[in-house]
Amino acid sequence: MAEPLLCWWEGVLVAGHGVASGRATASPYPAGTIALQTPYFAAAGVDLSPYQPATLNLAFPGGRWRLGDPDHRVPQLRWTDRHPPETFSFWRCQLRPPGEVDAVAALIYYPHPETKRAHHQPDGLLELLAPPLGPLPPGCRLALGVDPRRCRLIQPARLRARLLEFLKFRVLAAQDGFFHDSDPPALRGWLGQHWPEACELTDDELLATLEQARQLYTEGP
Repeated sequence: MAEPLLCWWEGVLVAGHGVASGRATASPYPAGTIALQTPYFAAAGVDLSPYQPATLNLAFPGGRWRLGDPDHRVPQLRWTDRHPPETFSFWRCQLRPPGEVDAVAALIYYPHPETKRAHHQPDGLLELLAPPLGPLPPGCRLALGVDPRRCRLIQPARLRARLLEFLKFRVLAAQDGFFHDSDPPALRGWLGQHWPEACELTDDELLATLEQARQLYTEGP
């Protein structure tokens, strides 16, 4: 099977909690969580030996990630006695450091938040495992290549603007009648038939965009 064509996104390196690497002075894991977890992942068939025992925290401001169908999933891994087991997923990816032409093989490292007790990450941030890349200061930009069928970056502000434009002439033509049966389930059903991409927005984002369309495109009293 042919390798998928990667989709590339540029992210900003941000400082992490220092727990994965063991750099945090108050961490209960002085060796770092990645080093402690590595033998457990190896036993589950996930080899982390090519990667530095620390995560790179790559932020994509204004975005949120939709991740599915991982290359590896390790459910309910008990790697410490300090808290209950956690579930982890991994996706193969490519990472291109600043100033480099060639990319390196990396992994998206995803502790499932529903099983993780602390250090939750924002929706627009990914933790990555990569081979040693030398000093990379916070704020530097790295390019991330992912399989777009399984790893998608949603940009709500841009998507809402496109949805508003999509609704424009429909609302102008129907006026208030367009908004009958516009609760989230009905709206999602309609969008699923006409523009499924908009269904990536949350219910609150859809309703806010719909209200904006009402204010912009319907005639006043």
